[in-house]
Amino acid sequence: MLKDSKAFSGFSVDDIQKVKDFYSNTLGLDVSEENDLLTLHLGSGSKVFVYPKGDAHTPASFTVLNFPVPDVEEAVDALVEKGVAFEHYEGDIATDEKGIHRTGGPLIAWFKDPAGNVLSVIQE
Repeated sequence: MLKDSKAFSGFSVDDIQKVKDFYSNTLGLDVSEENDLLTLHLGSGSKVFVYPKGDAHTPASFTVLNFPVPDVEEAVDALVEKGVAFEHYEGDIATDEKGIHRTGGPLIAWFKDPAGNVLSVIQE
């Protein structure tokens, strides 16, 4: 029944204008806004719906959006230059000093948007 549906995902934020600036200016995505709702237009042709929850917003504790890149090291360096801070983890998903997880799968580095939602760059 839903096989041909053009499904999309979404997540909440606490400040729509702050995250609009982050996604459009810092990450360089095409972002449209209508009625205080954002749509992120991804390179794959997919769209992600971003909606405000104000004080009721709770950041996702899991990765809500993964950005495949040809070179994680290069992507991390470029994003750091734009002011993005990468997360540092220990244990099974331990990251190095740059915030890159280098063992047990593709290279991946996690960072947060201004609302605290977890994003990643992951090597293709």
